Amino acid sequence: MPSKFTGLALLGALAAAMPAAAHHSFAMFDQKKIMTLQGTVHEFQWTNPHAFLEVDVPEGGTTIRWSLELNSPNNLKRQGWSRSAVKTGDKVTVRMNPLRDGQHGGLFLDLKFADGKVLDSGLPKNGQPVNVPRL
Repeated sequence: MPSKFTGLALLGALAAAMPAAAHHSFAMFDQKKIMTLQGTVHEFQWTNPHAFLEVDVPEGGTTIRWSLELNSPNNLKRQGWSRSAVKTGDKVTVRMNPLRDGQHGGLFLDLKFADGKVLDSGLPKNGQPVNVPRL
């Protein structure tokens, strides 16, 4: 019969492994394709493990909301971003790698504000995949 200590050790090991299991790959994004969207910021979510940018884009007489995944707030802060870097109502042009499944979402690459200021993700923009080991 397993001891209480063995059960607690197993539970601790499983809890420690959960954050690693929760992190997804970037395979869901078509990193060989770059799309440009022009629209209005609906919301900028400064959240862990990844920040998100929601952009309303006019398309064929209607408005489509695109959800773009960014890096973590910690990494964005190191790149000069802040929680207030992007505000609801900002007019932006955004470049991103779209989702492979065709839904309205993608991996954020960079954005340009109406005044010309640019915020960059630091990710490759040449079709080179993110987080793929080089052999």
